Amino acid sequence: IVIRIPDSDAEPPSGDLVVFDPEEIADLVTTEVGGSALFASRFRECAARALLLPRRDPGRRSPLWQQRQRSAALLEVAARYPSFPIVLEAVREVLQDVYDLPALTALLGRIERREVTVTDVATTQPSPFARSLLFGYVAQFLYEGDSPIAERRAAALALDQGLLAELLGRAELRELLDPDVLAEVEAELQRLTPDRQARDAEGVADLLRLLGPLHADEVAERCVQDADVAGWLAELGAARRVAQVRVAGVERWVGVEDVGRLRDALGVPVPPGTPEAFTDPVDDPLGDLVARFARTHGPFPAEAVAERFGLGLAVVRHTLERLAAQGRVLDGEFRPSGSGQEWCDAEVLRRLRRRSLARLRKEVEPVEPDTLGRFLPAWQRVRPPGASGRSALRGVDGVLAAVEQLAAAPVPASALESLVLPARVADYQPAMLDELTAAGEVLWAGHGSLPGADGWVSLHLADQADLTLPEPMSAGDDPEQGELHAAVLEALAPGGAWFFRQLADTVAGLRGETVGDRDLAGALWDLVWSGRVSNDTLTPLRALTRSGSTTHRSRRPPPRARVGGASRRLPSRTGPPETAGRWTLLPALDTDPTRRAHAVAERLLDRHGVVTRGAVVSERVAGGFAAVYRVLTAFEESGRCRRGYFVAGLGAAQFGTSGAVDRLRTYAEVPPDAAPEAVTLAATDPANPYGAALPWPERDAEESGHRPGRKAGALVVLVDGHLVLYVERGGRTLLTWSDEPDRLGPAAASLAEATRRGALGRLTVERVDGEPLLGSGLTPLRQALQDAGFVSTPRGLRLRG
Repeated sequence: IVIRIPDSDAEPPSGDLVVFDPEEIADLVTTEVGGSALFASRFRECAARALLLPRRDPGRRSPLWQQRQRSAALLEVAARYPSFPIVLEAVREVLQDVYDLPALTALLGRIERREVTVTDVATTQPSPFARSLLFGYVAQFLYEGDSPIAERRAAALALDQGLLAELLGRAELRELLDPDVLAEVEAELQRLTPDRQARDAEGVADLLRLLGPLHADEVAERCVQDADVAGWLAELGAARRVAQVRVAGVERWVGVEDVGRLRDALGVPVPPGTPEAFTDPVDDPLGDLVARFARTHGPFPAEAVAERFGLGLAVVRHTLERLAAQGRVLDGEFRPSGSGQEWCDAEVLRRLRRRSLARLRKEVEPVEPDTLGRFLPAWQRVRPPGASGRSALRGVDGVLAAVEQLAAAPVPASALESLVLPARVADYQPAMLDELTAAGEVLWAGHGSLPGADGWVSLHLADQADLTLPEPMSAGDDPEQGELHAAVLEALAPGGAWFFRQLADTVAGLRGETVGDRDLAGALWDLVWSGRVSNDTLTPLRALTRSGSTTHRSRRPPPRARVGGASRRLPSRTGPPETAGRWTLLPALDTDPTRRAHAVAERLLDRHGVVTRGAVVSERVAGGFAAVYRVLTAFEESGRCRRGYFVAGLGAAQFGTSGAVDRLRTYAEVPPDAAPEAVTLAATDPANPYGAALPWPERDAEESGHRPGRKAGALVVLVDGHLVLYVERGGRTLLTWSDEPDRLGPAAASLAEATRRGALGRLTVERVDGEPLLGSGLTPLRQALQDAGFVSTPRGLRLRG
């Protein structure tokens, strides 16, 4: 795809400029092509080939300017007739020979389903693949002005879209016909299915009558196992009901009714002893043979008939065209993996359509809830351990892409860089996120504190922050009511970013007294959790979560070195560690309710793919599902998303983009030979559907005394979309939903892998489903944990991070 952008001081557009809706790209390109100089020149060439621009003197060439002038005059008249063949052929040639429109449509479909990612890359010179395209584009641009006016003012065309679709092979049949249905119908037509195979000599006679000449091996394929095919053929031959003839150089058995037809059509000698009643002339012998071939096969090229009967290709095509004129066969492009012109019997095509539509209707049935458990982590590019190929997110660009999808989703601060981001970005390092926040591309905001040194935080793209940032806490719950909080806000109000010591001096000047570092740090964090203040780095957030008890434990940094018996601390002029970096007020919010609701709906579709009531409620969206429902309904009416019953048991008010719904259905079945995929997530991670879009699986709450929930500090382990383990905060208690070793093994391995990465610190499992783990013998879970590397201790099974 080559585009030209006028020179300007503005930043060049991103790759999203060339990402269109795959359902509308064909109409857009077709409409634009009709007014291009390329179309006019191709029309002139097509008209010349069709002898619509004859030379005045056959012995002399016509001047190019004269050809262009006459072509323009012809195009002016032809444009009034939507089905004029030369216009349609010119459009077909441009869209399929010059441009590769089918490939573009397929590529845009893969982008919509997130199978392909668009990445912006700046290079000093075009790649070898793009060099030829760029050269052709530059040449076209340079000489565009030299094209005569007649070619540059090509008339707006009123094309016959139905006829054009047939000419372009876009009659939807390649997409409609299901490959499995096609194979199934062909097997039935050829009597290869077990219920249609011949079981005796009468069945063989019917085979030859219905299918035509067959080799002995072909007859055997269509008979039941261990059948006496040779004996049956000999018996029928002795009764003069079948005969052996040579067709296209191959010995084949044929029903005696076809002897005269083969003689008249192919010149096959009549076998001796054939009753005269079967040698009478036939009105259309070749048409009968070709029509029967069509009735007993799926879509086929003319070459297949010519090879089967040893005929010339022109003879076969003439016969097929004659049958098509009678409505007995149809031509077009039918096979999903085929190419070129194909033919198909009209009744066979109707059967293929009916069964393919039935298969499609079955596919649009709602998927099982566990399918959403497989789809949602994949949609959010969460990588199971060892499955690095699933995610293309790497480096700073990968972090930015993850932030874009997670925008405004609150997660515990202690889980953000230990579980949430590393699950999506293969090589995640804290410095990557700091680079984005320091550059002003990403902001972080607080949503409230949690017990201990932890709290809810969310990430936001700077250019969308006014629509995605949370609204500050209401006055009744606002922790800034103290004078110190008001002084901090007053100091930050002029704008800019302030280091802690600068801020302390300014606040002291406003209050007329010195402020203690701890008091000022406490006021700052109160304002952070109320959604008013932020920092240009996450360093203070990391220092805070490491300073005490957090909901998600992670591997601690090594202790500070000691010199002379005292630990080395930062100089007092920098303030406490949890106040590092530069502090600033969060930007003002866009308070327009319509724009904010529109942004929320777009965000939910991007994050969840398929938006359900539970997913909206779990994100604590202002106004709940009712506020988002109206916007999503408007999206549906404008074609930006679809509403339907996509996941069983979640109600009919479900919304999703076409690409997301199509991809959801690809997860409906797990390949039987596929290895189980396990992933460990924070229970509050948006990629965990349980407790949000999906209810928690049923279990006896009284037997363990614990209930699962989307609680800060808790973990879930999913295996192929099924919830297998729930780890309570602290890791001492597990809840299980399976006793199968095939699921417990991968789940324990995934939990151990997360622990070794340092995401969980030291993990000691003491109780499972309310019972002591070590007091219940060698259970399947205990065996799975030990196989994953957990070691026995007096308290339980332990694994160090």
